[in-house]
Amino acid sequence: MNRELLEICEYSGHGYKPLVDFGAWRVAVLNYSADLLPVRLDRMQRHNETDEVFVLLAGRCILFVGEGQYAVTEIHAEDLQPGCVYNVKQAVWHTHTLSSDAKVLVVENRETTYDNSPFTPLTEAQQQRLLDLTRLLWDGV
Repeated sequence: MNRELLEICEYSGHGYKPLVDFGAWRVAVLNYSADLLPVRLDRMQRHNETDEVFVLLAGRCILFVGEGQYAVTEIHAEDLQPGCVYNVKQAVWHTHTLSSDAKVLVVENRETTYDNSPFTPLTEAQQQRLLDLTRLLWDGV
């Protein structure tokens, strides 16, 4: 088929990779990365100018969201279900952990960059909370 009619993209490497940028939006894939193991999660990020959508395609993913304006004050966890659309609202702190076979579709504003997506460090107690929530949801994984 003529690729001017249909673009086909895939990614099987580790971590995050944008696949399609068009107009104001971007579609990316997020796969397992050792950097996203619960024991390595020491910060959360937010996007000040846009929402961000996650759709679990394969494996498992826990989406952690944090309350608080300037720093995280409370952490919640959602064990993503395949095919459901999860929309992290603008300026909400978040991070995630993935199983080794995970594949997550990410849809975000094309202008989402490190310049408008600050990080905030997590305290040791908050890092422990991520570990506890992961164990609770994944039965010791």
